[in-house]
Amino acid sequence: MIRTRHLVVMLTLMLATARVTFAQEGVEKLLGQYLFPPELVMQHQQKIELKPAQRAAITEAIQQVQARVVELQWRIQEEAQKLSELVQAPSPNEEAVLAQVDRVLATEREIKRAHMTLLVRIKNALTREQQNALKALR
Repeated sequence: MIRTRHLVVMLTLMLATARVTFAQEGVEKLLGQYLFPPELVMQHQQKIELKPAQRAAITEAIQQVQARVVELQWRIQEEAQKLSELVQAPSPNEEAVLAQVDRVLATEREIKRAHMTLLVRIKNALTREQQNALKALR
């Protein structure tokens, strides 16, 4: 009886996690249709006739975000290690574990926000014609 209950709970959690992951991937795919990763712009800079000022603006945006993301990656590793230590206890403190999960998730959110900032800045640096050209080249 107890094993069946645990199995049902685990399956329910796995399905919920899969739905959230699917929703996130769906959002990222949808946004990907309208935003341009730096690699795409760099690869086709001549074809879209990227101007020096645009290149400088995009380069600056990339450098700013990279610096921020490196800082956040250090933080997320630290927070994940703390979470790992908490859950290794024979009887983890639920409140402490959930508070630590919130810190890990908050840092992940900051990383995603930094990436979105970069993608928006890149798009804003491009003309409509360049955006259309990149959509066609994709």
